[in-house]
Amino acid sequence: MQCKGCYKKEEQGYCLKCRKKLFEKLRVQPVLSFPAPVASNLNNYKEHTKLLSISGVQLKYSLFLREKELALTNTDGHFILKPIPPVAHLKHVESVPENEHLTMQIASQVFGIRTAENAIVYFPDGTPAYITKRFDLRPEGGKYQQEDFAQLTNRSNESHGEYFKYDGTYEEMGQLIKKYVAAAMPALETFFNLVVFNYIFSNSDAHLKNFSLMRLDSGEYTLTPAYDLMCTQIHTVNESDTALDLYQGWMESPYYSQYGYYGRVDFEELAKRLSLQEMRYKRIIEMFNQKQDLVLQMIESSFLKEELKLMYKNHFLERLSRIQ
Repeated sequence: MQCKGCYKKEEQGYCLKCRKKLFEKLRVQPVLSFPAPVASNLNNYKEHTKLLSISGVQLKYSLFLREKELALTNTDGHFILKPIPPVAHLKHVESVPENEHLTMQIASQVFGIRTAENAIVYFPDGTPAYITKRFDLRPEGGKYQQEDFAQLTNRSNESHGEYFKYDGTYEEMGQLIKKYVAAAMPALETFFNLVVFNYIFSNSDAHLKNFSLMRLDSGEYTLTPAYDLMCTQIHTVNESDTALDLYQGWMESPYYSQYGYYGRVDFEELAKRLSLQEMRYKRIIEMFNQKQDLVLQMIESSFLKEELKLMYKNHFLERLSRIQ
């Protein structure tokens, strides 16, 4: 058996390390005590929990830890539950939770990206769901102030239309990091690392609302842990390679003009525009090439079906070839 958090060998649910990160060391079982949301029980869900948001087609519900059991809640939720999206137009929709979990684990375990703590849970019928621990809650109660980049750029449905969260560039986001984050250079390197990661792992939904800044007690701003990472190409067709353009003038890139997609030189151009040191951004890009075997091992250890493991590997290797 495997830990439902990190894939390590574990006889019962979650390993000690994951229990520390997620559940304050408590032996929480990976099987929930309530059924998955379906048409016949949605009223019960509405009575016992808060629908936090609908991100695209993804429903998100609030949970709290009651002794050793995760339960639905209207208030004071410390976890977000994301069941299988209730839609038919996504391919392999039943594997969305395992996909997000795998991508988040690769980000944190292989590439050292700070992510929201997460794991897989199951409903009583065996249906999987993704769970993540909220990072915006203060230990003493209340929330940290958090703003996503749509808010920071004053973009909304009313001001910029239905697709407002896709209206921008990663270069523009980097300029806002320079403006708001005191320790800008480390934050920019983290941001650049995540932009490259999303490209290599075919996350075409890394839009303005999927990056945020959080205000610390000191008054300084910092990037939040990464969240909503997924290989979206498994579930959608005819998506663009990135949610946002890399930078202004990207269409003038000789590489893009020749091949029709971004290559290593385009990411190096973004890094230069973010004022990153050449040695640093080249090291970040090269890291993805160096850790290919570790990524493939983790894909193989994941909870995806064999068919989807192969698809995930193929997407990864094809994107990786573009930055070599």
